[in-house]
Amino acid sequence: MKDAIKHIPKEKLRDLPGWKNAPIPICMGGDYRALTWCCKPGSTLTFGYKCLRDIKLQEIGMTPDDFIRVKEEFSKKYQWDSNYPCFGSFSYCCMRRGGCDLRDPGLKKRYPNLEFADIQKEYYIRKKELAEIILKCAKNNEIVSGFLEIGS
Repeated sequence: MKDAIKHIPKEKLRDLPGWKNAPIPICMGGDYRALTWCCKPGSTLTFGYKCLRDIKLQEIGMTPDDFIRVKEEFSKKYQWDSNYPCFGSFSYCCMRRGGCDLRDPGLKKRYPNLEFADIQKEYYIRKKELAEIILKCAKNNEIVSGFLEIGS
């Protein structure tokens, strides 16, 4: 599995708190694990012209409805439903390390006893977990198998 990372250009990876070698977003050329950062299918997108989510879902053998189901089950499991972020759940939030005016206040409310650095770490650990769940639910195992343990 470690060999899979050798095929990903370094500029397509980020070391985040709690997630080494995290993928950049799909719309910026990230690998399949980056589906964890993607928005909710069927919603209006500001940068819809560069959205590759549905193409990547089709490649891995996952329907938009299954993608929504996986993200919403994950959101329920970790109590990530919130009025703050886009699409009503942190499971649809992006990777932005520089901050997000919608996500960050909601995360602070969700994790009131943590310092913000620890909140970010928790967020990225959970997003990594969500990425793994998405790939494990994909029907095209041949494509996703090499991505399942990158950065473990």
